[in-house]
Amino acid sequence: MGFRWSANPYRGCVHGCHYCFARRYHSYLDLDPSDDFTGVILVKVNAVEVLRAELRRPGWGREMVAVGTATDPYQPVEGRFRLTRGMLAALADASTPAGVVTKGPMVIRDRDVLQALRDRAGVTVCVSITTLDRDRWRRLEPGTAPPGQRLRAVAALAAAGIPVGVLLAPIVPGLTTDRANLEAVVAAAADHGAGFLGARVLHLEPGVREHFEQFLKEEAPDLLSLYARLYPRAYAPAGVERTRREAVAELRSRYCPVT
Repeated sequence: MGFRWSANPYRGCVHGCHYCFARRYHSYLDLDPSDDFTGVILVKVNAVEVLRAELRRPGWGREMVAVGTATDPYQPVEGRFRLTRGMLAALADASTPAGVVTKGPMVIRDRDVLQALRDRAGVTVCVSITTLDRDRWRRLEPGTAPPGQRLRAVAALAAAGIPVGVLLAPIVPGLTTDRANLEAVVAAAADHGAGFLGARVLHLEPGVREHFEQFLKEEAPDLLSLYARLYPRAYAPAGVERTRREAVAELRSRYCPVT
């Protein structure tokens, strides 16, 4: 996965992205991966204290910590609890590098902490954008900020000297795989100062699969047969992943300076 350590101040997410792999984690607590995932947000109120204690351990090697791997660290509840900000400050104080993944424009609030972390240990911020099309955005990611707001956050972070890029993920077969959609995201990322861009195709683990199939039944029933062929298992066929990655790589090379 590119990292050994992760930190998530919340569990569940009001962003409600229908494809979100983290939905399945709610079922571990006997909560529903559909409605409960967006309606029952668990707040780890002592997360900052626990993290600081872990970072003080004599054996801690200052390895990179991924923030936002199982929930969005900048969903609206962060405005009240400020746990993500506290965790980033703890990482900076411990000279521990971090990577942040979010769809939340609130990340620009913490430019000062991110700059401190950049200077002391290193940080990257990945802003997730799947589409610029407002209809597809509303259907797939009903509780998130509009893509335009996320792009403006990319620009603000880049202007502040914070290493920031765009994560074009997931690429959703039949909904966001068309070249025009991919090109629009890559071009906009470059225009807003993204320093890097990554992409990956949707995968559907048990728990998420059932929710996503219900979404397809309601929003895109014509795609059900396609998904039955593509997803007998959690991951799409290697050829599908390779084709989309190659398309994104070609677009990256065209819209330099995105790398």
